[in-house]
Amino acid sequence: MQLTFRITDENGVHARPATALVKMAKTFENTACFAEAHGKKVKMHSVLALLSLDLESGDTVTLLADGPEEGEALQALKDVIIKERLGELYE
Repeated sequence: MQLTFRITDENGVHARPATALVKMAKTFENTACFAEAHGKKVKMHSVLALLSLDLESGDTVTLLADGPEEGEALQALKDVIIKERLGELYE
């Protein structure tokens, strides 16, 4: 499963929201969570991995989940993005 978002925060993805996303992804122990942008895919296991995507305002990022809790994981990550005012769902 996957969801794509457009980054709307004028500062892009920086340490605080990246930390919140990684922390949430880690709560789903049996489901692997990934972020993909600019032709690069990283596992959401560390803040540095997520920051390495260098996401700026206007960029799109696709979040992917694979495992028994993939639906719940993507919904939780979506909630973090909305709560942090980081971005919006991209259709």
